Amino acid sequence: MKSSFKVIIVILILQINVGCSSNKEDNQEDKKEIKEEMTAAKILGNPDYLAISYGGYREKSREIQPSIPQLKEDLKLMYAIGIRVLRTYNVQPNLPHASNILEAISQLKKEDPSFEMYVMLGAWIDCLNAWTENEPNHEIESAQNEGEIERAIALANKYPDIVKVIAIGNEAMIRWATSYFVRPKVILKWVNHLQDLKKDGKLPKDLWVTCSDDFASWGGGDPSYRVKDLEDIIKAVDYVSMHTYAYHNSHYNPGFWKVPDNEHLLSDKEKIDSAMLRALEFAKNQYKEVSDYVKSIDSTKTIHIGETGWATTSSGHYGVNGSRATDEYKQGLYYKYLREWTNKEGISCFYFEAFDEQWKDEHNATGSENHFGLFTLKGEAKFPIWNLFDKGIFKDLKRNGNSITKTYRGDKDALMKDVLVPNTEYPR
Repeated sequence: MKSSFKVIIVILILQINVGCSSNKEDNQEDKKEIKEEMTAAKILGNPDYLAISYGGYREKSREIQPSIPQLKEDLKLMYAIGIRVLRTYNVQPNLPHASNILEAISQLKKEDPSFEMYVMLGAWIDCLNAWTENEPNHEIESAQNEGEIERAIALANKYPDIVKVIAIGNEAMIRWATSYFVRPKVILKWVNHLQDLKKDGKLPKDLWVTCSDDFASWGGGDPSYRVKDLEDIIKAVDYVSMHTYAYHNSHYNPGFWKVPDNEHLLSDKEKIDSAMLRALEFAKNQYKEVSDYVKSIDSTKTIHIGETGWATTSSGHYGVNGSRATDEYKQGLYYKYLREWTNKEGISCFYFEAFDEQWKDEHNATGSENHFGLFTLKGEAKFPIWNLFDKGIFKDLKRNGNSITKTYRGDKDALMKDVLVPNTEYPR
C-alpha cells in the first residue's frame, strides 16, 4: 500500500508540474503574441485599442521637458482610461519628448509584462524658412526634414515592439498653416523613402507609414488639393490619417452650429444637445468626403481620424463672446459621440488630447489651444471621464504628486452654469 501510495503521489506531482509548465508556456505565448504579433494592421480600427494624441508638457515652454517618471505617471493614467495607442508629433533633437515616451513605455513593459502601449510616431515637416523672420518658401522644404526622418527611423528600429506607425508631417499640406506648409511632393518623397526602407529590410516590414493632415488636404473639400502628387500619396501610404474639427468650424464655418428655426422653442439644454449631434454629423460628413475621394483613387485604403477634439476654455473665438462652443459638457458629449461612432465603424480616433498643455498659447492662459485635454494640468479628470473616475480606476494614480479628482468637485449643476447655448450672431 505504501509503495502504491508513493507512486500515486509521484504521478500527481508530475501532472501538477506538467500543468504548471503548460500554463507557464501558455502565458509566455500570450506575452509573446502581444510583443511580436500586434501590428498596425491589427491595432488600427480595433475598439480594444483606443487611441489618443499625447503631449506631456507641464510648463509654458517645451524647453522644460517632462521627466520619464512624469511620463510614466501619464502613461498609467491613459492606460487606466483604455488608451493603448499614442500619437506624438516630432522627434526634434532638442526636444527628446517622443524618445522619452518610448523609453518610459519600455520601462513600464519591463516592470509589468502585461502593460501594453503602442505609438504613432510623428516626424515634423517644414518648408524653407519656417518659423523664422524670413518669408516661408512653400515650394522648397526645410533642410531639417532629413534629420527629422532619420531620427524617426532610428526610433522605429530601436523600439519595434512599440512604434507601429510613422506619420510624415502634421497638417503639413494644408495651406492655412502659413508658417510652414509644404507641397504634396515633399510628403510623397518621404513616404516613398520609408516604404523603400521597409522593402530593403531597413525598417520593420509591418510598420505602417502615413501622413496626418486636415480633411481638405486629403481631397475632402476644395478640389484644388486634388492633384497628381496627392493621388500618389494616397497610393503610397498604408492608410490615410485625417483631421476634423467641428469645434473650430463653429467659428470659421458656423452653418451647422447655428440653432435652426425649428429649435428656437426648445430648452437651452435641448438646443445644446442638438448642436452637439450636429457637430457629430459634421465630423461624419468630413470623414465621408475624404473616404469618397480616397477610395476613388485607391479602393483598398482605410481612413482613420488622426485628430479631433473639443476645448473646455476659450477667451477667444469659441468663448462667451464668440461661438460659445467651449465647456466641459460639450466636450463630454463630443467625446462620447466620437468614441461610439468610430468604435462601431472600426475607425481609429486619435482624440485630441489626453492632457491640457499650457505652452501652446503661453501668453494667454485661457486660450483654447491650452485646454483640449481630458485631464487638466493638475490631473483633474474633466467631465468626459467622470464616469470612469466613479469606477475607481484612478484610486492609486497621481499626476505631479496630486491624486486624481473631478473638475468642479464632481458637481454637475455647477458645471452646467458655465454651459452656453451656441451663438452665431457675433462679429467674425
